[in-house]
Amino acid sequence: MSKEPVAVTGIGQTKHVAARRDVSIAGLVREAARRALDDAELDWADIDAVVIGKAPDFFEGVMMPELYLADALGAVGKPMLRVHTAGSVGGSTALVAANLVAARVHSTVLTLAFEKQSESNAMWGLSLPIPFQQPLLAGAGGFFAPHVRAYMRRSGAPDTVGSLVAYKDRRNALKNPYAHLHEHDITLEKVQASPMLWDPIRYSETCPSSDGACAMVLTDRAGAARSTKPPAWMLGGAMRSEPTLFAGKDAVSPQAGKDCAADVYRQAGIADPRRDIDAVEMYVPFSWYEPMWLENLGFADEGEGWKLTESGVTELDGDLPVNMSGGVLSTNPIGASGMIRFAEAALQVRGQAGEHQVDGARKVLGHAYGGGSQFFSMWLVGATAPDN
Repeated sequence: MSKEPVAVTGIGQTKHVAARRDVSIAGLVREAARRALDDAELDWADIDAVVIGKAPDFFEGVMMPELYLADALGAVGKPMLRVHTAGSVGGSTALVAANLVAARVHSTVLTLAFEKQSESNAMWGLSLPIPFQQPLLAGAGGFFAPHVRAYMRRSGAPDTVGSLVAYKDRRNALKNPYAHLHEHDITLEKVQASPMLWDPIRYSETCPSSDGACAMVLTDRAGAARSTKPPAWMLGGAMRSEPTLFAGKDAVSPQAGKDCAADVYRQAGIADPRRDIDAVEMYVPFSWYEPMWLENLGFADEGEGWKLTESGVTELDGDLPVNMSGGVLSTNPIGASGMIRFAEAALQVRGQAGEHQVDGARKVLGHAYGGGSQFFSMWLVGATAPDN
């Protein structure tokens, strides 16, 4: 039996900010969920199940928050599932929800991911002492900076590429009303003059800490037919993982990322991603990961990704726009960051991305990664339903 086609008919985000002190976690997630339901022109009673995701519970110190959030999300008496795959969790949460629809377990599913970083300290939460983990040197940036340096050595990329990505994404964020960072006075010179945190990563080339939530309504073909707005159709989706450390691991271009992308392209019938995909919402918490992931996802040959960035290909008006919304560099409620990539991809193919809309976007990739570059989740969405 073929899979049921999966459509995104509702999308909701909160305004992402440094601290939402006006709401609890429950209020935050309900805000995003209500906006997704309103977009889908549905109510709580129309939802068959809820799939929720977030980053580690110790970030906020609330263990198993999904239990107390059931009421806020209209999930009392309904199946509710929690997903966790580190930073990629927002994407994998959406994929778990999509699979419930594709398998015809449920007709309409609400999926949501969130983080309230103002009630935690993720940097020090990710800096546990030996012997509990390898030293990260104050947060994720300390872990990833050596990988960036390895990429620079391998590719010969000039040290200006990271600042070009950050300058682009922060300008894109100005066109996105939900983005956290709106730096109206941003210039390339300001990015390049910002303090060095983890060589070669500068302060303005890093993601912020955000409070925020993102939700989507996923439904079957019958549900999409009832929608008065254009749906985004899931053309392919996949998750892959690998150990954080193992002999032969390529930290610059992990095999799990390549395999995940290849599976998505196979499902969607994509022969040449550079030609066949119109835009990408990519998980880039540190600016250098744009050229690195362009190679990992097959948009550029090894060592060539930085040239796409440098030549303007990834600009909003470029041949392959990347992170039209401003990306993780501008908005980072960790648990939701991956789902925001997926949701922004869906907004593009629905033609609802506002000022950061890419003209004629028909197929857009959403991408997320997490942990020590060992968890990956991706989906490709399109403006027309798949053939099956």
